[in-house]
Amino acid sequence: MTEGTHLRRRGGPYKTEAATDLSRWRLANVEGRQTWRYVEDHKTPEREQTMLEAHSLGLDTSGFVRASPAVHTAADAALKGMGFYSLLQAEDGHWAGDYGGPLFLLPGLLITCHVAQIPLAEAWRKEMVRYLRSVQLPDGGWGLHIEDKSTVFGNALSYTSLRILGVQPDDPDMVRARNNLHSKVLHPILYYLFYYTRLFPTWMPAHPSTLWCHCRQVYLPMSYCYAVRLAAKEDPLVLSLRQELYVQDYESIIWPAQRNNVAACDMYTPHSRLLDFAYMFMNVYEAHHSKGLRGKAVKELYEHIQADDRFTKSISIGPISKTINMLVRWHVDGPSSPAFQEHVSRIPDYLWLGLDGMKMQGTNGSQLWDTCFAVQAYLEAGGQDNPKLAKCLQRAHQFLTFTQFPEDPPEYQKYYRQMNKERSTLRGGLEYCRRLQRGNGSWEGSWGVCFTYGAWFGLEAFACMGHVYQDEVVCGEVRRGCDFLLHISGVFNKSCAISYTSYRNIFPVWALGRFSALYPSSSLAGKVKLHPDRQSTERGIKLLIDKQLPNGDWPQENISGVFNKSCAISYTSYRNIFPVWALGRFSALYPSSSLAGKVKL
Repeated sequence: MTEGTHLRRRGGPYKTEAATDLSRWRLANVEGRQTWRYVEDHKTPEREQTMLEAHSLGLDTSGFVRASPAVHTAADAALKGMGFYSLLQAEDGHWAGDYGGPLFLLPGLLITCHVAQIPLAEAWRKEMVRYLRSVQLPDGGWGLHIEDKSTVFGNALSYTSLRILGVQPDDPDMVRARNNLHSKVLHPILYYLFYYTRLFPTWMPAHPSTLWCHCRQVYLPMSYCYAVRLAAKEDPLVLSLRQELYVQDYESIIWPAQRNNVAACDMYTPHSRLLDFAYMFMNVYEAHHSKGLRGKAVKELYEHIQADDRFTKSISIGPISKTINMLVRWHVDGPSSPAFQEHVSRIPDYLWLGLDGMKMQGTNGSQLWDTCFAVQAYLEAGGQDNPKLAKCLQRAHQFLTFTQFPEDPPEYQKYYRQMNKERSTLRGGLEYCRRLQRGNGSWEGSWGVCFTYGAWFGLEAFACMGHVYQDEVVCGEVRRGCDFLLHISGVFNKSCAISYTSYRNIFPVWALGRFSALYPSSSLAGKVKLHPDRQSTERGIKLLIDKQLPNGDWPQENISGVFNKSCAISYTSYRNIFPVWALGRFSALYPSSSLAGKVKL
């Protein structure tokens, strides 16, 4: 850790002198592993804040929350879990967590900072280097995310990042990375045209309004950069990287011949003939394009970039679009412009300092997401009836009220934004859930813990509309969904965890020998409310009770989410929220069970 480094909290940086004062931390041996423990005077006023910061850094928190005897009922375990997690609530009512995992986010920021000459604090630079070294694979490379194999894409981006941060090419880690990169078949690919589609009528299938919001907002500034041929200055670092990254002289590479060449380790989906034809057509047009049409497209793109910055206060929907928007505003408005300076001021919103160093998050945090989940878990576990938890829930309510958008964005339809005031019906939503259910009863859970997560919320939708078991009779969608969860619940008792690669299969892929409280929790939360098989539910509840740590926490044992079917991402708050949710629901619905227990107020 570096003294004076910053953490992101409530949309801005703040000093962490208390957490980073190394005189207060001691290296201790806990269960055979080395970990940092905080030596704390319980009379100090910053105790609660330091607890939050220590947890955010991934440090041991047993010095703040004393161990208590093991509990044996779901109600007691839920109460203990809520007590621990309440201490991690920020003063404005939200909960924050590490939302890292992807390795292609930080490079985008660093490349933009290098091109636009945005200075980064020396402490940040050191922590970023430490992070990239900590996630480097044994073979010397990096992948798309921290649990991936090494790829050309991941390797090249992380290598470039370290060079921008000042690590020299003769550094041993850089030599290993370069050897790994050169051992792969390295072929560049061309970013193809997207900007003209914004001039299409909205009824066209390829119109941006029909695309996934993240895809649309990332392609928006990327299209602008390609259309105007925005290029970085050829400084010594750029010239050196051209020699370090490629296996042949950069000037001798025939770039048009490499358009469809992709390294085998990076080829997620093979190109179809239709795609190759589309690329060929666009390349021909690009060589003979209309300058007038190009100008209209560029103008339209920039208007949408301005609107995105205006709606989000220069945060955008995610880190990729944010950093490229920032680059475009630097190029168009200039480095001293208020628009560009606002972008620079919002960089800390995406940064997170953990035990492994400073990383860039998948969004500017998942505070609202986690706080909503936490409130639902607390309410199902009876937290609203406990005077000790009342203040916690009140602060969460204030945060939700403060962050709510009560009105639609101005001209939201013109810029393809989602309305804030829904006119949609619950019945229509349920029909949507019906259409998305897979043949085996599951639902695909985008961004979360895959199929158990998706099945949980799919079943939750049906339960909210009254579709629950009555005398063991229920609609086919609910029966199939519960059967799916029941089918996979047996492996929980073998200490297994779902793998992110489950997205590529109809049934989950299980990695033996690993456990995470998230998966049985999400499975149980979906099944407890619906399924008559109490015995299998009790086995899962017993597992959650047994896995709870003495201080009320649960272990964070592996990554807990995935997006775009290929990239793992962290949700560190889930390990606290989901078990409480499942335990609370069980104790409320099965009060006669010996595992339920009586809720203590």
